[in-house]
Amino acid sequence: MNIRHLHDWPTDASEAIALQRALASRVRLTPLRHLPRRIAGLDAAFSRDGREVLAGVVLWDRTRREVIEWHVVRTPCRFPYVPGLLSFRETPALLEALRRLCAEPEALICDAHGLAHPRRFGLACHVGLWTGIPTVGCAKSRLCGQHSTPAIRRGSRRALRDRGERIGTVLRTRDAVRCVYVSPGHLCDHESAVRLVLACSVRYRLPEPTRLADGLVARAKREAP
Repeated sequence: MNIRHLHDWPTDASEAIALQRALASRVRLTPLRHLPRRIAGLDAAFSRDGREVLAGVVLWDRTRREVIEWHVVRTPCRFPYVPGLLSFRETPALLEALRRLCAEPEALICDAHGLAHPRRFGLACHVGLWTGIPTVGCAKSRLCGQHSTPAIRRGSRRALRDRGERIGTVLRTRDAVRCVYVSPGHLCDHESAVRLVLACSVRYRLPEPTRLADGLVARAKREAP
């Protein structure tokens, strides 16, 4: 998969925050014309010593409900841990994993936030701008914003809001399981993001592409020397 160059990578927090604010204005929320078939799930973890990023991508066929291909890469971690700047630690490795794909994904789901970020530029927005592919963030926990509690049935949802702005959706993907936090990353709107996550959540709480990617990087971390 070819990925065009978007920017050089900053080395400190002040540069990264300034870049986030500049890039946030380029995020576009647009409805998906149709539910894509080939969806790539992305997740990342860190080596035991914290020096490397382990990034995984799983390309999943939504119609057949099967994996098309998968890849794991290890890259040096070149950015410190700073709350709200996770994408600068993980995105370079995730992009390298995406470059290994032979088939082109039609959409991406990241185990991370998109618009539901204090500066409206989570990892899913970052990856979406780099790739130019519709991207959704589906996180296990809340980073910012407030919401009421959805009903216990699958598909129940509530808007996630911050300072009066809708930044995402709190979504129940299975009956009586904990909710996930869904937000657009790029080239996708709130309703399309929810539709995509529900379409991919076929057996478990998490959408299948990111669930499989999570297992992939967890296994790579266990097997690492």
